[in-house]
Amino acid sequence: MVTVLNTLLHATNFRNPFLRTLVPSISAAFGIQALAAVPSIIGQTERFYDLSGSLTYISCTALSLYLPALRARSLAASNGAPLPAFPSVIAALRGNAAPAGAMALNWRQVVLSAAVSIWATRLGSFLFSRITAENGTDSRFDNIRNSPPKFLGAFGAQALWVSTCLLPVLAINSIPQTAFAAMPLLGLTDILGIMLYVGGITFEATADRQKSKWMEEKKAKKHEEDFLTRDLWSKSRHPNYFGESTLWTGIATTSAGVLASKAGLMGMGLSTGLGGSAAAVAMAAVSPAFVTFLLFKVSGIPLSEKKYDERYGDRKDYQEWKKNTPMFFPKLW
Repeated sequence: MVTVLNTLLHATNFRNPFLRTLVPSISAAFGIQALAAVPSIIGQTERFYDLSGSLTYISCTALSLYLPALRARSLAASNGAPLPAFPSVIAALRGNAAPAGAMALNWRQVVLSAAVSIWATRLGSFLFSRITAENGTDSRFDNIRNSPPKFLGAFGAQALWVSTCLLPVLAINSIPQTAFAAMPLLGLTDILGIMLYVGGITFEATADRQKSKWMEEKKAKKHEEDFLTRDLWSKSRHPNYFGESTLWTGIATTSAGVLASKAGLMGMGLSTGLGGSAAAVAMAAVSPAFVTFLLFKVSGIPLSEKKYDERYGDRKDYQEWKKNTPMFFPKLW
């Protein structure tokens, strides 16, 4: 394993700081998903599909955060020198870069990496407990699990999803400490982005918890409702998806404030002109844009709306709820 890691680090040691982080991180995403696909295809089971996605998010985020330290330790090991210590997360949050020098972390890198990891852990554990309660099956895979090429394609799509959504975090983690030293300690985009993330993940988690409770009460025959119209689900037909889009917008907002700055562009090895700024903003924006596209056009809202329309489309109470409840953006009254 150490040999494989050292080979990967050597092969991806590009001069451009951004590529030096991007390529190994995305390679890891596809590698992890390929490893997860093998037993799933053999066992024809999707039980661990979502969980493997969450683990890929966490692994690639951690790898991108500690790549400079891993490279320095690999070089020291090959030269027979003492291994340098890993940079301190606590020191980064305190704004103290001295202990690790050039390998030091900035608080934004730590906070955004933690934000992704918290979201991935929460969502992965939630989806795994849900699929376990449903005997390890997911209707999305009814026409996929028995076809190895299609099933492998699903894991490849998940690796692409991880890589695209993580792009702003990978970009910010590629910036060296020397570039962050030229930036303000706290900016407007930092505050706004963190607020959006906290609001979004709280909204998503609350909506998921309310639906889980509703389903448990239904199984216990505490109510006879066929679809949830209470709490946040009375404000939006898909409050969990709204929360997810919002939290990724928050991550992108904080990232964009750093990436589009002159110090951020220079730290990534990009042009400090208009073209470089536009590319930096695009790298941040692609994450929430891709998430929202998937939710609106692929696996989120369309599948859910179709399922419920087929089941309850002829019922007046369902029609009233659908008419009076926004599909995505929650009503505030």
